[in-house]
Amino acid sequence: MREALKAERPINKIMMIRENYSGPLQEIFAMARERGIPVQKVERNSLNKYVSDTVHQGVIALVAPQAYVSVEAILEAVKPEDEPLLLLLDEISDPHNLGAILRTADAAGVHGVIIPRRRSAPLTPTVAKSSAGAIEYVPVARVANIVQTIETLKGNGIWLVGADENAQELCWDAQLNGPLALVIGGEDKGLGRLVKERCDILVRLPMSGRVNSLNASVAAALLVYEVVRQRRKALSHEGVSNH
Repeated sequence: MREALKAERPINKIMMIRENYSGPLQEIFAMARERGIPVQKVERNSLNKYVSDTVHQGVIALVAPQAYVSVEAILEAVKPEDEPLLLLLDEISDPHNLGAILRTADAAGVHGVIIPRRRSAPLTPTVAKSSAGAIEYVPVARVANIVQTIETLKGNGIWLVGADENAQELCWDAQLNGPLALVIGGEDKGLGRLVKERCDILVRLPMSGRVNSLNASVAAALLVYEVVRQRRKALSHEGVSNH
């Protein structure tokens, strides 16, 4: 465990028995906290459920099936001729939703997905399966603070477009060209207040039925493809004007 932490393996969470730590356990706890890895204290029986066929020594790590990257790495990988398109997920807790969003991101050419470390589904085998393989191709950054990350993106010239059911502007009436990060809120409460306040614009999807919200992965897909539509339309107009 200590070697995995030293090697900075992609660890989603560490689970430790609920007792006073000393020696190796204290060192692991301190290293995890230093790296910002969530540590959950549980009863020994809970650990036994995860590793029933081996000795766990009071601590286990839940690792990601794919390594996380930094936000900076995502931005640096964008080709000079492309405009960045990112997805920033504010507390998407359902791993099936996260997997479906990654699948859409790959299909639509999204450059990267950003998730918070806490109160969000991490990359797990369930996410990998739901993504239908897209987890291998879409870079995912896991950040400690979504609000600070928004400021970093703004500093790199990226506009933040938040999806909010109470927004005045419909998504297809908004100008969604240029470097963008689409911000999608959690399944139950939508965007957090601080995140919403820092978005440059808020847009909504038209809703005519009695249910006033869509599944987070569906909303993400519709908004991503509206950006793709607008970008393709802008490129076609440029091509016409150049002739």
